[in-house]
Amino acid sequence: MENVPKTALVYVGLDFIGDGLMKLPFVRAMRNALPETKITWLAGKGSSVYNGILSPLVSDLLDEVIDNANIGSKFSELFSRPLQERQFDLIIDTQRRVLTTLIIRRIPHLVFISGSANFLFSSRSPEKGYKKPKSMIQQMLNLLELATEKNPSISKQLKIDDKYINTASHFLPNGPKYVGFSPGAGGKKKCWPLENFIELAKRLESKLVKIVFLLGPEEKKIYPILKQKLPDALFPEQEEHGMQNGPLYSMAVSRRLSAAVSNDSGNMHMIAASDIPLLVLYGPSSPEKFSPFQRKIETICAKDFGGIEMERIPVESVQKKLNQLLND
Repeated sequence: MENVPKTALVYVGLDFIGDGLMKLPFVRAMRNALPETKITWLAGKGSSVYNGILSPLVSDLLDEVIDNANIGSKFSELFSRPLQERQFDLIIDTQRRVLTTLIIRRIPHLVFISGSANFLFSSRSPEKGYKKPKSMIQQMLNLLELATEKNPSISKQLKIDDKYINTASHFLPNGPKYVGFSPGAGGKKKCWPLENFIELAKRLESKLVKIVFLLGPEEKKIYPILKQKLPDALFPEQEEHGMQNGPLYSMAVSRRLSAAVSNDSGNMHMIAASDIPLLVLYGPSSPEKFSPFQRKIETICAKDFGGIEMERIPVESVQKKLNQLLND
């Protein structure tokens, strides 16, 4: 990249917790590619968790987060200038609605990168024959590659406060291998049967392997069942530790794991952001579209066993893949 931008703006619609977790690889790669650039994150159509619960994670990655900006929705915005007097060396438009792109493009800039209308409004376009990847995060990383003219890479580890790291280390001290289980998801159809997780845990448990369950607020009701069936399993998020549970503590816990198995869920992206080996189980959803961007990830799909129902995935297949991750 000949001229490194001094300022850059990234436009998104909004960021719920799942969106924010999924986009973390893009944020990390952008900071890695542009270490000296002042990066502004603009959520034009709603709030962003980067200005809320996930703000500590991006504090050294993003210089500014503007959310609820009310920019990018109305035709009348084509006759005004968004962000008033602001201007940027680089703008990356991560969405594909043409009206929104035309509005964002009115912000003064030197380079504008957007995949909208097949890159019609973008300062740079991919080479001929480019096919849009199904993966949403890969689409964003491709925009970053166009903008920086560098192959995106993620080397900088996310910053997590020492209080979370120390508490996680207290509950999961050095010694055994810890294997994470995340049995929840945003709907029953995306959940591998709980009895399968229990059976898998019984097969793996030993003096050298401890099972750690990562349970979100929606999984509180299954905690007593798991505790009864698996008395030696660990539940760090259900223990009293003097802190509010949330993504930061869950990620600190995940860093203590040797590997993890998860349904397709928000927890999956949280575990992936911790940079540990991860096995993800898919039923009706698409791994091509929603799989996290992670160096060491394996997937098992129900469709490989004749349908989209999660119960089609055999315990034996999950155990085999998980053992491979543990032994690599």
